[in-house]
Amino acid sequence: MSEKNSGKGTTAKVKIKWYRSYIASPETHKVIVRSLGFTKLQQVVERPDTPSTRGAVAKVPHLLKIVE
Repeated sequence: MSEKNSGKGTTAKVKIKWYRSYIASPETHKVIVRSLGFTKLQQVVERPDTPSTRGAVAKVPHLLKIVE
């Protein structure tokens, strides 16, 4: 019998770069940047490519960008 693949380890990843400071941004923008795991400017993090992650990046396009 064949085993079903549970999908673990096969999820697509997206690289996100924090390229602009959030000093003069509203608190909600700062929370979004921190919630994605950023701690330093110019940092690149790798997150699962899900609609929620893409939506968070879309909320602050002036601070974050998706790196190919």
